[in-house]
Amino acid sequence: MRSVVRLLLLSTMIALATGCASKKDVEVLPEKTYYDNARQAMNSGNFNEAEQNLDALETYYPFGRYAEQAQLDLIYARYQNLDLEGSRAAADRFMRLNPQSEHLDYALYMRGLASYNLDIGLAARYFAIDVAARNPGEQLQAFRDFSQLLNRFPDSEYAPDARQRMIAVRNRMAELELHAARYYIKREAYIAANNRARFVVENYPSSPAVEEALILLADTFRFMDIKKGASDAIATLRTNFPNSEAFDENGEFQSDRLRRQNRSLTNVVTFGLIGDE
Repeated sequence: MRSVVRLLLLSTMIALATGCASKKDVEVLPEKTYYDNARQAMNSGNFNEAEQNLDALETYYPFGRYAEQAQLDLIYARYQNLDLEGSRAAADRFMRLNPQSEHLDYALYMRGLASYNLDIGLAARYFAIDVAARNPGEQLQAFRDFSQLLNRFPDSEYAPDARQRMIAVRNRMAELELHAARYYIKREAYIAANNRARFVVENYPSSPAVEEALILLADTFRFMDIKKGASDAIATLRTNFPNSEAFDENGEFQSDRLRRQNRSLTNVVTFGLIGDE
């Protein structure tokens, strides 16, 4: 037993000695050298090297001359490296450590931008995905970040882009509701589909999805034999979208959204049955 204890103690001492030796072998560069290396790497598009130098700068000179700028650069370097969660974390850290900084608007903007691209940026670049069908959590976070930016810094140079991205987020949310409505129609859950379409009309009235939502509203109301609801939806559609494809050449409402959706589901079922034979 004693020999085992001695062996463990010896192993611990060797590990500590090795660790100390390793630390002594690390050459700590001057603060300005790390900063200049990081800026040079960023200017040449080498964001991995830039991030390494910025991390070292924060580690060895956390309260140095270049600390605040290094934290800002780290947000950008991680974003460019597609480390969007890391970029967002760096933005949070900057705002926590520098609550009075004149660059808070930039940190807020970059945090929103990271959230905006977190669930669609890289995937959409390489894969054909339906953005409207994805979880909206990160989009809502981006909306909150951009909204905070506009409320706190309405004259920021980043405000116009943030405003446009908020509109894009609203449109994506509306498309998500339409995606759900179509899903319910395929499963003949017409009340649920009607609720989703109505939500788009009531909550995203300036979204391009409103036209399709009104058509689905009219279709589902007609299917459920709710005549007033159908006529109101058609009247609203005619007022706001007089050239909608839902109207025939005589201006009569002739949508077949429900039949098309159900036919699509029938085809899938039929194909599966044939394939099993």
